[in-house]
Amino acid sequence: MKKSFFTIALFCASALQAQLNPAITNWLINTSGLTGSHYVQGNSTPISDNVAANVQAVQYSTNFVYVTTTGIPAYVTGPFLGNPSLATSQNAIFKIALNPTANTGTLSSTTGGNIGIFINGVALFDYRDGVAWNAQTNSLCGGPGNPPCPGGPNANMPWNRDAVPAEKPGFDCSKGHPAMGNYHHHQNPSAFKLDLQVISSICDIYDADGLYVIDSLQHSSLIGFAYDGFPIYGAYGYKNADGTGGIARIESGYQLRNISVRTHWADGTDVADGPPVSTTYPLGYFREDYEFISHPGQQAYLDASNGRFCVTPEYPNGTYCYFATVDANWNSAYPYVVGPKYHGVVTGSKVTSITEPVTTYTSDAGLQELDAADWKVWPNPSHEVAMVQVNGLTTQSRKVTLYDQQGRLIAQKTLSQGSTIVYFEIDTLYQGLYLVRVEGDAQAKTLVVR
Repeated sequence: MKKSFFTIALFCASALQAQLNPAITNWLINTSGLTGSHYVQGNSTPISDNVAANVQAVQYSTNFVYVTTTGIPAYVTGPFLGNPSLATSQNAIFKIALNPTANTGTLSSTTGGNIGIFINGVALFDYRDGVAWNAQTNSLCGGPGNPPCPGGPNANMPWNRDAVPAEKPGFDCSKGHPAMGNYHHHQNPSAFKLDLQVISSICDIYDADGLYVIDSLQHSSLIGFAYDGFPIYGAYGYKNADGTGGIARIESGYQLRNISVRTHWADGTDVADGPPVSTTYPLGYFREDYEFISHPGQQAYLDASNGRFCVTPEYPNGTYCYFATVDANWNSAYPYVVGPKYHGVVTGSKVTSITEPVTTYTSDAGLQELDAADWKVWPNPSHEVAMVQVNGLTTQSRKVTLYDQQGRLIAQKTLSQGSTIVYFEIDTLYQGLYLVRVEGDAQAKTLVVR
């Protein structure tokens, strides 16, 4: 009788765990003491930080999940060219709705600063960087190095600078940078060097890494949540909202306007003039350079909030989702993640404490198995550095081991939870064949050293 009761109780506990909201179960919780690190400009050797990486705790109530995080990722941050600041611990608690609802009234605009959180605890910002055009002085205002904008930093300016093209030189390889220490992404958090067309040279000196690797052959991982509680996915998903049609790149509904002067918004509103389109202020430099185009019947295109209602692996019954949009070259595509308006009712925020009874979530999931298609070794053959890359999202740290043909251990690295690549320096190895194995896959791959 006792054994039977124990079996039933265990089954019920497992069933309850399986039914937990994905907004509770999908965070990268650091249980191994993993710490962050950063680069200093001119030094390609990471400097370790004494700050815990990823998420430290997940607690939930009936209506909300509370995520405690330092805001520091497992992948190396920096350097931020022209910006001497570092990513620093935020000691933050993010509050996210477990049961988000669509806003049936006037949609809320995204704002400067935090508008969501990635599953590694790093902040999400919208397109803006706090810089706008002052038509009274015909010059930029706001942000570092510019005079304040009329009306202050939250004034409604007609031409607002897009951080992604304007601040590209200051992003690290993972496409992030800090605002007074608050490390964040405005865009898809995958490494520049892994895009099909590389538009930043920062990864030439500093190792390429990011939260996940774009994979055009499978549905993207769940990578975060917006402040309205709706989930955020990477660049690829099911082509059709019902989960059919195969895998497709999910596309932004926005496109650049065909303009040479900045006198009106896309809806025809006459506003104070911005600078003419030029080499200094190219098309796309300001958010208002874009217009939204509806694509009826084309389900792989997103709505004006950069989302759609659809089936995903975590939500088999469907939910509204945002996507981190990219173009055909995997370069970030406006509005990048969320915006310029939220789809749902905004109830999320950064809070200083938890003021309601909560349950602490503890994952009991084992190490997920891999197969040969989940990871690769490149370049192969190689003669200086060999890289091992795991596709998609690394939810748990894995050991990566390099052997010679006799099975002797040459080197072992750790692929950290929430990172994508490890590097082996092989310039001192003899020419020949070596074996690489990633924990969780019983198969090894051959590396040719020349």
